[in-house]
Amino acid sequence: MLDTERYRPRLRIAFDEKIRPAMKEEFGYKNDMQIPRLDKIVLNIGAGRASVRDSKKAKSAQEDLTTISGQKAVITKAKKSIAGFRVREDMPLGAKVTLRGFQMYEFIDRLVTIAMPRIRDFRGVPGRSFDGRGNYAFGIKEHIVFPEINFDKVDEMWGLDVVIATTADTDAEAKALLGHFNVPFNS
Repeated sequence: MLDTERYRPRLRIAFDEKIRPAMKEEFGYKNDMQIPRLDKIVLNIGAGRASVRDSKKAKSAQEDLTTISGQKAVITKAKKSIAGFRVREDMPLGAKVTLRGFQMYEFIDRLVTIAMPRIRDFRGVPGRSFDGRGNYAFGIKEHIVFPEINFDKVDEMWGLDVVIATTADTDAEAKALLGHFNVPFNS
């Protein structure tokens, strides 16, 4: 367990010292509790067709997601059988993990400073992928952009869904918050 008195992630310190005052001034909040903050980050890998052919693919996706996030991922299973997709109930289909607290700040730091610059032909993430309630979602086509993944041991390339949930009420507030975290928007 981390000693929270001595260790705080770099972005958490930046949030407390720079981002909160900047957001308060920008939007004119009267109370510090009105200032939006990051709530959680959910990562998801859908193994899809690969897991239908080989159930061990979901286990591989779980291991890769655990390596990327630093927290144990859970295997997601089908809720219902769908004959057209050759999916049976309780069949493993992928993996997901929810990050909160220090691990969330560490992940967004690694995502923005290390992983995103390694994406081929990267021009930023879409600025319109908000849900209307201050949450932001985007996808990464290859999970190997994270340095924790050993490229030589990868048996399958996975796409990665990233959902950043904030406490913001509007998309403009959430976009400003993520902009302060240096998330590179292309529009």
